[in-house]
Amino acid sequence: MPRMLDVSDAVRAEIGDEEADRLLAGENAPGSYDCTSCRTPGDSEQERTSTVLFVGDETAVLAFAHASCLPSQVVQVTEEQLQGAVRSIGAAGGDLAAAGEPQKSVPEQAVLGVTSGLVLIDGELHPALVVEPTSAIVRPGTTGTGDDFLPLLIEQGFMPVTELASVPPVLHGWSVLLAVGQLHAVLQPSAAGGQPVAWWQAHQPLQVTDSWRAAANKHQQVLMFAAPVGSIGRQPREDLLRDALDKAAANGQLVAAALPLAGT
Repeated sequence: MPRMLDVSDAVRAEIGDEEADRLLAGENAPGSYDCTSCRTPGDSEQERTSTVLFVGDETAVLAFAHASCLPSQVVQVTEEQLQGAVRSIGAAGGDLAAAGEPQKSVPEQAVLGVTSGLVLIDGELHPALVVEPTSAIVRPGTTGTGDDFLPLLIEQGFMPVTELASVPPVLHGWSVLLAVGQLHAVLQPSAAGGQPVAWWQAHQPLQVTDSWRAAANKHQQVLMFAAPVGSIGRQPREDLLRDALDKAAANGQLVAAALPLAGT
């Protein structure tokens, strides 16, 4: 029986027409699989399934996902990330999951710390990412000593937040890539058009809790909050993280947006 597979033009271009046609005919596609995004079982004979091709520096891995979780796409990752994704079996995390080390963003080349947690807004839990640089950020091409982190994000469409009373607006074109049950990147539109590019990318995929991943799949979006250096800090518990967010918002030091999940 032919599988209910989606193979995007980008994936087809990478794997070739012959392999794509074999997949669509059901020759090489699995019947049942674990979704590379939500890690729950799927069945390509019973439900629409996306082919997701992870491409590293030297190797590539074809994975499968519920079409409702991820569109069929090519995901560029480092070889390290690719090997980590292959080894990953979604281990459980704690109340908060934080990146092991700060990463560099594009295009600002800022050193960023990223923390994941659940944030309660209007009686409902939402998955959130909190981004805070480890030092002040100046506008690219300038040599000033100020901090342009929030103005740069506002120019990209993020909104200033004075209190966490409502969900921020969706910022179309940006997205959060959650794959193999882990956080891989925050993507932004490419200046040249075409595929989105990484604004932040984890050296090692960031493990998120089951409850965070469930909330992300429920809402199909992630709230991203950003604050200047020294505004939030690395908080060990979600209640302390929320207190720090509230204080940053009250001080006019917080911007936010809702980012669709996985580039949708």
